[in-house]
Amino acid sequence: MDDSGTPGAHAGEPHTGGLAQRLNWLRAGVLGANDGIVSTAAVAVGVASATSQVTPVLLAGAAALVGGAISMALGEYVSVSSQRDSERALIAKERRELATDPEAEFEELVGLYEAQGLTVGTARQVATELTERDALKAHLSIELNIDQDDVVSPWHAALASAVAFTIGALLPLATILLLPHPARIVATFVAVLVALCVTGYVAAWIGGSSRWRAVARTVTGGALALVATFLVGTLFGTAVGG
Repeated sequence: MDDSGTPGAHAGEPHTGGLAQRLNWLRAGVLGANDGIVSTAAVAVGVASATSQVTPVLLAGAAALVGGAISMALGEYVSVSSQRDSERALIAKERRELATDPEAEFEELVGLYEAQGLTVGTARQVATELTERDALKAHLSIELNIDQDDVVSPWHAALASAVAFTIGALLPLATILLLPHPARIVATFVAVLVALCVTGYVAAWIGGSSRWRAVARTVTGGALALVATFLVGTLFGTAVGG
């Protein structure tokens, strides 16, 4: 037994309750930070490449930070609310089916365990024991991979996304405002790419995928965004100056 209290569980594996909630806000937080870094840096670099004045960069960066944080929070809230509503509807449907036709639901549960590779006798024994303990939980787990006590929260996702976006946005904004022109643009590029390495690595760690592949994708995308807005700002500044 590990620290979670689950018999036979290995240390470091997510056997405790609340996993969906934790992954929900971690995912929202990482995505929010990534978007905050890239979008705010792109706006700030675009404006800084068009003018050497600090005030336009500050105004554009601040607007990008506030608007982006609200937009990310709203998007996460709407998205996760839809997911939560779907999960709740499925839970209610399964509860009705168990109340109206428990025998058919039991046989369905047996069949599902047989499909997992258990013999008929073992599948029936497992289904019997789990049904006696918590029939709804057993059906939700094997049929829908849902835990009724771990339905995702849209408010957690929205808050995590907004806070992470704000923190992520402050890095390029502070870099480009505190350093002199034109060094601030180069420094912002460097700071953003380093930060994207971190967010890409963390995102891959959460998902259990290849760390360096994720880092490469994140850094490449961020670099393209910065280069694109830098070119737009440079061309616009040249046109206005001309």
